[in-house]
Order: sequence, then C-alpha cells, then structure tokens
Amino acid sequence: MKIAILLFDGITALDAIGPYDVFAATLKCEVKFVAKKKGVIKLDSNMGYLHADYSFSEVTSADILVVPGCSPPNYKAPMNDEETLQWIRRIHETTKWTTSVCNGSLILSAAGLLHGAVATTHWGSFELLQSLGTIPTEERVVRQGKIVTAAGVSSGIDMALQLVAWELGEDMSKGVQLILEYDPQPPFDSGSPKKAPALLVEEIRGMLQEFAKREPQV
Repeated sequence: MKIAILLFDGITALDAIGPYDVFAATLKCEVKFVAKKKGVIKLDSNMGYLHADYSFSEVTSADILVVPGCSPPNYKAPMNDEETLQWIRRIHETTKWTTSVCNGSLILSAAGLLHGAVATTHWGSFELLQSLGTIPTEERVVRQGKIVTAAGVSSGIDMALQLVAWELGEDMSKGVQLILEYDPQPPFDSGSPKKAPALLVEEIRGMLQEFAKREPQV
C-alpha cells in the first residue's frame, strides 16, 4: 500500500509518527512524508524536526492519506493555504482511505471533505470542528465512508491499526501491535475529559482556547 502523510510546520510529531510506525511495521507499505516543499518541517514543540522527502508535485496519488494535527493555532496555516487544500482534494480522489489524526480533521473540513459528516478530533477542537459544518463525536476512531478520523494525538495509532486490519487482516494488525508492544498502561486514568478531574479539564481547555486565538509562530 502507498501511504502519504502530510507534513506542515508546527505539526505534532506523534500524530504523524504513530501511524507511520504502524504502517512501516507491516513491511507491506510504502510510506512517504509529503509537504508543500521538501525539507525540514518544524515541530510544534520547537525542539525538533521531521523531514519531508517529497513535495506536493511529486505525489499525485495514494492508497491512504494521513493528515496529522498540531498544537493550536498551527492548523490555521494549512487551513488557509489553498495549495495545501487543493493537494488534499486531489489525493482524496485517488485514495481508498482518507484519514486525519487529532485536529487534522479541521484541515479536512477546510478542504470541504467533512461537510455534514460525523467526525472526531481532539476534544479541545470540538467547537471549531462544528463551526466548519462537521458533526463532532467523542468516539476515538470514526469511519464515514472512506474517511476515517481519529481523536487526539495517540489515537492515530489505534486508527492505523484498524486500517491495517481492514486492509491486511486482523492477524497482521495484532502482530504489529505486538511488535510495537502497544499495550497502554498509563500511570493515571486522565486521558479524556470524561476521566480527568473537572478543574484540570477546564484549565487545559482555557489554555488551548487562548492558544487558538493566536497566529502560528512556526
């Protein structure tokens, strides 16, 4: 399978690397990191980089497209860049699966691919997703036709494992999960707004909303 993972400045590394590691572990996928321009891509942490080996003009089709997310407000740049949105639309026409991780669904929405659809995103972006004409849901992985959206950051691993199961069989997906030793046992059960303390949820929500008001600095 040919996988295209979109990169843009200010991306969250795990949104891209989580699915990448799952697909790569199958030894049956050709994964390409693609950006508007080839070269280093700044992470939202400002502490490292990913590398885009291909430009938009070099990748014109894919079996699976992955649109990762980022820390707010970095999604504003790709959401308002017509060249990026056009590339997503063109690749979508060729895909078997078009997917997003975290608030990458905002970018899919900006490209016009999620209007009226049910989709998920990071819990902190539900209101913005809804404002774009998409129906947000708290499910971790959501399939609407050939579009699959995953919730925040780590859920991209779950989504990729599900795609591997659909395409290459459950045994392959289980084997990849074992290879990666993906057996989450977090020290705290606070990974969603339903589980985290209410005061912490409001604190993080306020912080994310404040960040969302800014312009990208990467």
